Amino acid sequence: MHRLVILASVVVLAASSVNCSRERANSASDIFSSSNILAPSASNRAATPVAAQGKGGHKDPPSGSSSSSLALVTSTDINGNGLPDWGDTVTFKVSTTETTEPHVDLTCSQDGVVVYFATTGYFDGYLWPWTQLMTLSSTAWQGGAAECTAELYYFSGKRMPVIASINFTAGQ
Repeated sequence: MHRLVILASVVVLAASSVNCSRERANSASDIFSSSNILAPSASNRAATPVAAQGKGGHKDPPSGSSSSSLALVTSTDINGNGLPDWGDTVTFKVSTTETTEPHVDLTCSQDGVVVYFATTGYFDGYLWPWTQLMTLSSTAWQGGAAECTAELYYFSGKRMPVIASINFTAGQ
């Protein structure tokens, strides 16, 4: 029985350290939440499988040449105005020579308060490809316009260099 208690303690400690940027876990259910260990995290990029596996996906570009681009694509345009609005679904067209495993973070804010955050990978073999479709709404964002920023980045050891970004306004 004593060995089982020690083993359980080690497992809890290991699971809680996966998401190192948190100051502390709030409860046992928080430690074992799927967003902490197994899925892309809305609260921390470090919980994605790439970081957990230690794969950076970085390859050195040919000497002196590298390029990256990030373009917004509206996938579902509810009101048909051709612009990103609350409730629309967006994705991104990603191109880069900086890495084989590019990621995009999308953050939207109203009056300086973050109301939406999503993160996803744009490469073959990404484990959660459905997260590439991002619906511009959340429980914190019930409507209205928001200022959004998308950042293209990759994992490089302990760093996550941003190689392209775009800003846009999601209308009401």
